[in-house]
Amino acid sequence: MTVPAPRLTGRVRIVGTGLLGTSAGLALRARGVDVVLADASPAALTLAADYGAGRPATEQDVPDLVVVAVPPDVTARVVAAELAAFPTAVVTDVASVKALPLSELRALGADLARYLGSHPLAGRERGGAIAARSDLFVGRPWVITPHEALDPAALALVEDLALDLEAVPVTMSAEEHDASVALVSHVPQVVSSLLARRLIDAPAAALGLAGGGLRDTTRIAASDPALWVQILSANAPAVTEVLRAFRDDLDAVLALVAEPDAAGSRRGIAETLAGGNAGVARIPGKHGQDRRFSQLVVLVDDRPGELARLLTDIGDVGVNMEEIRLEHSPGAPVGLAEISVLPETEPRLLAELTSRGWKIAEAWQ
Repeated sequence: MTVPAPRLTGRVRIVGTGLLGTSAGLALRARGVDVVLADASPAALTLAADYGAGRPATEQDVPDLVVVAVPPDVTARVVAAELAAFPTAVVTDVASVKALPLSELRALGADLARYLGSHPLAGRERGGAIAARSDLFVGRPWVITPHEALDPAALALVEDLALDLEAVPVTMSAEEHDASVALVSHVPQVVSSLLARRLIDAPAAALGLAGGGLRDTTRIAASDPALWVQILSANAPAVTEVLRAFRDDLDAVLALVAEPDAAGSRRGIAETLAGGNAGVARIPGKHGQDRRFSQLVVLVDDRPGELARLLTDIGDVGVNMEEIRLEHSPGAPVGLAEISVLPETEPRLLAELTSRGWKIAEAWQ
């Protein structure tokens, strides 16, 4: 497959070779962009270079664009240093909070005309260069937060960066960004972690019953605590506001469930759950499309080659698989493959897979 020519034509310097920095380097190098890498850790820098994310920076390298991918508590300081070191370069950062770095840079007297905060809504539970992927940003929102002192040329350059990484640029203010990610990213992390914490002392027999619901809601609880301490601290006002509202909702449900036979309790529980239905229906689907998919749950025998056979059969039917999720409990003779497809293709796929001997556990729209 031919790789499209990059929009970025100059050198890109990436400071910080963790998951985001290394992933960006891998993707840009695949398009032929000259990428130089810098990191406070020589070992991390060497590892990212070995993976092919770029080459270690030298004093002679003059970048057109600097991407700062360091923890939130040092983002402003590193951005200010890069602006000073490269007076012709545009500098962006990919920290998950945007108002605090901008405020700190104003206080430092940095050249804000060449600084533009941004944030790719992409990541994994694992960090570091070893977890990096060149397709990490594909189809994901890349928030860009312009401010009053910004040079328009800097905006264009950061948009080109997002597009070269096949992300979807989204423009909003730093404050709007922080309020948004508090709701869709930061508070979900807290809720997931609190639920997973209940499992520490859970009986082994109970954990043996765990299914997709528990795995779905606790997946991100495996994230790095040290990083999340920084994120939550940096975005404390917005996170606190959402958590307080969540606490109020939880208190209301607790009162209803504690007295299920009281007048109106069951109705209150039902309305709360229906509110969840309405909320989840607003989450955009694949690649930001606001559409829902149908699901088939297929039983897959725990034998070599069975999953590959299922995927081959789906391809032979000519149905595009939008998403796949796998569930397999230790010791179980079968696993579950949840296949998401467009609603109009679900009846045909159900019939075809059944005719080919596959057992369907569930099918719904």
